[in-house]
Amino acid sequence: MTKKSKVVRYNKWGYIFLLPFLVIFIVFQLIPLVSTVYNSFFENYRSGLTQIGPNFVGIENYKTIITNGDLPLYFKNTMIMWILGFIPQIVLSLLLGAWFTDPSLRLKCQTFFKTVIYMPNLIMASAFAMLFFTLFADSGPINSLLIQVGVLKEAYKFMSHAGTVRGLVATMNCLMWFGNTTILLMAGMMGIDPSLFEAAQVDGATANQIFYKITLPLLRPILVYVMITSLIGGLQMFDVPQILTNGTGDPMRSSMTLIMYLNKHLFSKNFGLAGALSVYMFIITGILSMVVYKFTNSEKK
Repeated sequence: MTKKSKVVRYNKWGYIFLLPFLVIFIVFQLIPLVSTVYNSFFENYRSGLTQIGPNFVGIENYKTIITNGDLPLYFKNTMIMWILGFIPQIVLSLLLGAWFTDPSLRLKCQTFFKTVIYMPNLIMASAFAMLFFTLFADSGPINSLLIQVGVLKEAYKFMSHAGTVRGLVATMNCLMWFGNTTILLMAGMMGIDPSLFEAAQVDGATANQIFYKITLPLLRPILVYVMITSLIGGLQMFDVPQILTNGTGDPMRSSMTLIMYLNKHLFSKNFGLAGALSVYMFIITGILSMVVYKFTNSEKK
């Protein structure tokens, strides 16, 4: 009986250490989540200086979000820019991770290069966006350089074409996050048993065969984690396109993301539509995460 009471007294410290997490989760996540869902069923917005609502309207806010046609457009914009940034990011991270963890290459100054690779992740997205906005402005240094070397005859309006704006957003996201992805993949690669590589080399496997047949399959858990977290981050894309396009999503709303659309409702104090859009985003994120998880974890027949 005494031994059992000691175990109980010892275990209570685990619950005590969990309390800060539970308090923070309830205050900053659970309560806002419930409040958002609750507000989505009400008409609650400001018209000039007049506050309309809150009036219960049921699912009318959800119908409005669907019928106005903006949700599919902004979802497409968000996914295009995420895919354009994620594909080169994962390819580059896999290559760098394979090089840095390959003992046969014996790369020098690895610590320095790892630090340089990770540094863009420490730069604020707003600073990155302002830098690219200045570089690719009509009278910016990129246009001046291209004109001087004879590539262009006149300044190219990067901010007036959907392809270049989306490309700039994707490039910035790739540069900011490939260092973090590289570190994660390197950690996974370093956790693979070296005897597997040695056995493959003894059997005559080439470097490419080792990478595709051993490294990639064993990296699947890390790759799934990277893909899902990147997808969630992509759906929450806001600061880079917001600053690069001054919140307009131009040209022709081609770079307007879901969070930028949500921010417009919050800025106009339309909490009902903002809540409905947040619920839609929660559902979309959950569905896409499950699809990615099921697809990447499906067993080969």
